[in-house]
Amino acid sequence: MSVTSFVHRYEIDQSAPTVREAARDLAVRALLPAVGLWLVIVGAGFLITGPLDDLPGEQGVNDWFVDHRVPWLDTFTSVFSQIGTTEFIIGGTTVAVVLILWRTRQWWLAVVPALAVAIQAAIFLSSSLVVGRERPEVEKLDDVPPTSSFPSGHTGASFAFYLTLMMFAQRIGNPALRTTVSVLCLLVPVLVGVARLYRGLHSLTDVLFGMVNGVVCMVLAWGYLRRDAAGDGRTIAR
Repeated sequence: MSVTSFVHRYEIDQSAPTVREAARDLAVRALLPAVGLWLVIVGAGFLITGPLDDLPGEQGVNDWFVDHRVPWLDTFTSVFSQIGTTEFIIGGTTVAVVLILWRTRQWWLAVVPALAVAIQAAIFLSSSLVVGRERPEVEKLDDVPPTSSFPSGHTGASFAFYLTLMMFAQRIGNPALRTTVSVLCLLVPVLVGVARLYRGLHSLTDVLFGMVNGVVCMVLAWGYLRRDAAGDGRTIAR
């Protein structure tokens, strides 16, 4: 399957699955691979906190951000740190699901953002509990969440949610608008990850593995349902 066919798979094949078919596909095509992702993230976490001794060199990255804190960046990063909070992501996901269902009348498509965020959250919460990495030893500009540092939940949730929106944005007919929206959807989660580093809540590998979690969960959610997307996308009507 080409990248174009994967991106536009729900436009190429708009046939409605039964709930049972969708549930079966979800289990086999998304949840089962997610277990493999969880094992990779937990394994990496144990490696970092064990033999690699929490990667002492990462402290220098956090110290660099602390040394370069200025009032306007404090405010700027505060905004993007809030964008990655659980409340914001859940609210945005709910709005996205409702709007997609209203516009398409396709429930199997409308659930995709919720699936991406939910799978990411399950992996993040369970893996952070198992790994239990301490947060960086620097002054923190936000309240410390009860979860441990690895992986970054804010970063993972933002990548899962906004990259899913970027996939939907490929339906926009105007090329300039489509490109603009896509770039913004990619830029926001990157800035969320940087904000978490700047504000002293995470080490670099926390953010990187949060990104991996979010990106992979978005791909799993987008491909959870079997679609006949063998075409090359030339017949898509945006």
